[in-house]
Amino acid sequence: MIDDASVTLRVSRVDRPDVVVLRLAGELDLSTAPYLSERIDEVVGDGRTTIVIDLHDVTFCDSTGMSAFIRGHHLSSAAGGSLRLTGARGVVARVLKISGLDTLLSDDS
Repeated sequence: MIDDASVTLRVSRVDRPDVVVLRLAGELDLSTAPYLSERIDEVVGDGRTTIVIDLHDVTFCDSTGMSAFIRGHHLSSAAGGSLRLTGARGVVARVLKISGLDTLLSDDS
């Protein structure tokens, strides 16, 4: 977890038989996106390639957060898996829609 006076991001990992769920809470931005990328690297490094990122409790996401999603998508796809996003709300859902990531990384596919 990254936690300082101005920014907090929590990432919890839930391993299921067919998928690893990363639940995010807080702000995903320049200072916290590398932390998410590290968690994705750990999942793939553990041999798990199907990842769902739950954004229900994410309050902000900037372009570096979106880059972390795209990087994770490429990493998991190259390993024969997939990365999907779910639970985005409010401004986060809007940013994903504007960027087209809501379609590319939709958990509904």
